[in-house]
Amino acid sequence: MKSMAGLTPEHFIWEMRGGVAVIRLNRPERKNPLTFESYAELRDTFRDLAYASDVHAVVFTSNGENFCSGGDVHEIIGPLVGKDMKGLLEFTRMTGDLVKAMLNCGKPIIAAVDGICVGAGAIIAMSSDIRFATPRASTAFLFTRVGLAGCDMGACAMLPRIIGQGRAADLLYSGRSMNAEEGLQWGFYNRVVEPEALEEDAIAYATRLADGPTFAHSITKTQLNQEWSMSLEQAIESEAQAQAICMQTNDFARAYHAFVAKQKPEFKGD
Repeated sequence: MKSMAGLTPEHFIWEMRGGVAVIRLNRPERKNPLTFESYAELRDTFRDLAYASDVHAVVFTSNGENFCSGGDVHEIIGPLVGKDMKGLLEFTRMTGDLVKAMLNCGKPIIAAVDGICVGAGAIIAMSSDIRFATPRASTAFLFTRVGLAGCDMGACAMLPRIIGQGRAADLLYSGRSMNAEEGLQWGFYNRVVEPEALEEDAIAYATRLADGPTFAHSITKTQLNQEWSMSLEQAIESEAQAQAICMQTNDFARAYHAFVAKQKPEFKGD
């Protein structure tokens, strides 16, 4: 296991709030677009989080009243026009690797979305476990607007599971914006809060998770992702094995003894 406390990324802001890592993109003047470098650094960071002993939850939050405007037009889209198939596939696999790293990092991720959340920014929100938004959040999977398919970074697999096939098809074909209220009604957003409360509410939620049975949370995240491709019988058996593993943890025993003593359990993640 490793510590992430001293992380000093070049292409985004990193902050530790207790056991919660707070990430924000750092180009607010451009509504926080991604570059080749920030994609890669985020991918590597989420990969490292799988082995981090001091991070128990993540908040991916907004900066300057916007979440992320997707890939930078001049620094990503322009150069892609001149790449051959090998170079293009290297890029698309790299962006998909960011999603896989988020899914496999073993930590619950809360996206705190304010303002613009489009393209790859919408994918980052989609790939998070929980999503908070403000009333001014505007979310769009706008790949068709630049002549691309809506099937980007796992969107055609993940978005229908969150909001349903027909609603996902609407967003992925049209590239239109989904406002916060619509996102809440459709189940994309878990909660809509005022802008001044967004980050602190998301961190408070993440802190509650970080204070909980963190090993068990990692198992929950694994099962949520892996059971997409299982039959019901396979899922039930997989959950039986997962729960039996959790029953061997000290946290399970702590919860029992705290209940008997009529106390609140203090989980330690072991």
